[in-house]
Amino acid sequence: MNFGKKIIIPLLLAGMVTSSACAETASNSMTGANISNKDKPVVWFNRQPSNSETGEIDYDAITFNKNVYYVGVDMEQGATLQGEMIIKYIMGRDASLDRNGDGIIGYVLAIGDTGHNISAARTRGARKACGTAVKKDDVIIPDAVGINLDGSSKIVTDGTATIAGKDYIIRELASKEMTSPDGATWNADAAGVAIDEWVKLFGDSIDVIISNNDGMGLKMFDNWAHSNNVPVFGYDSNGDCVAAIKDGFCGSVSQRADVQAYLTLRILRNCLDGVDVNTGIGVPDDVGNVLNQADFYYADRERAFLALNLAVTNENYLAHLDPRAPYEEVSHQLNVNEHPRKKVWLNIYSTEDDFLSQTYQPLLQQYAYTLNLDLTIVIGNGYDESSITSQLGDPSEYDAFAINMIKTDDAQIYMDLLSK
Repeated sequence: MNFGKKIIIPLLLAGMVTSSACAETASNSMTGANISNKDKPVVWFNRQPSNSETGEIDYDAITFNKNVYYVGVDMEQGATLQGEMIIKYIMGRDASLDRNGDGIIGYVLAIGDTGHNISAARTRGARKACGTAVKKDDVIIPDAVGINLDGSSKIVTDGTATIAGKDYIIRELASKEMTSPDGATWNADAAGVAIDEWVKLFGDSIDVIISNNDGMGLKMFDNWAHSNNVPVFGYDSNGDCVAAIKDGFCGSVSQRADVQAYLTLRILRNCLDGVDVNTGIGVPDDVGNVLNQADFYYADRERAFLALNLAVTNENYLAHLDPRAPYEEVSHQLNVNEHPRKKVWLNIYSTEDDFLSQTYQPLLQQYAYTLNLDLTIVIGNGYDESSITSQLGDPSEYDAFAINMIKTDDAQIYMDLLSK
């Protein structure tokens, strides 16, 4: 069994972003104080504590103590961006988009994790834009359809589009959650297997490929779409996918890893220093670090700092070839005498997530240096929370924690661990 791994980062390099948040102020400095583990700063990131069935926020987790926050991305805004990118592309093409001339623009959809609220939002965004969405209790159904060649699925419906003066049906031919044999979600290899199977069954009908993330999308692009000139739309703007735009990968959405990674560590730094949590985020810190207010916002009830997404296409991809470049306006080094070094334990749920492992993690390492944080990074196996928690032997060794759960339902496991 893969039990994950640990990486210790003794300070590296810097940089980061902007906000107009009205978050609460940490009451006092935690420097030198004898703080119990349950009262130490915690940032949940990338996976918001929530019910995987309903999407309901786990308010116990985000109010675990007064120094707990969530850092993520505005999932609805990002999903809308991806959907708009897809339908704009479809509407702007000619009859050649319909590869087999059957009057149907058929797409397949790679779903990351049906129990993940961000994955569900991206699925809903694509279906809404394509006109294929079906609602239940006034909410678009995000479930996988399996195979839907005849359009009879009750999970989706047929949409329509006028292309070069001719009316076409838009149909979701197939979709599935991309899960590895051992249960890891968002799995690129599973997406590769899926596209191979779909091509054997109905390859001539596939006109567009949509993916909840870049890793799965690029696998489908490499396996089949590239050589067959079929457009692929991803999400994350990972470096390899952005580079592939010049080779025909149609587009992606940047969820601003440079902003999110900075927020993840900056919030902890502020809580440890006992300053307003918005310091160096929405208002300048003592060395001038501050984020642009157009790049994020703060949701008070959810205690969430959320980055705003950006569409990346052939029109602007050259400016996004290095997603690991830090945010310049927050790259000023903090004075170690004013902001003493602190130890932070942080986990990433799986090495298989390209966005987190290839983009987010390098940015964390750079910002840790700037913010005088000694960062211990633990890597999980993607399917078993114990592959992460087993590597937090003594929480008392750390001053703060940044947690990236495998499943959004599992916050209680970490709260219990910190409450011992």
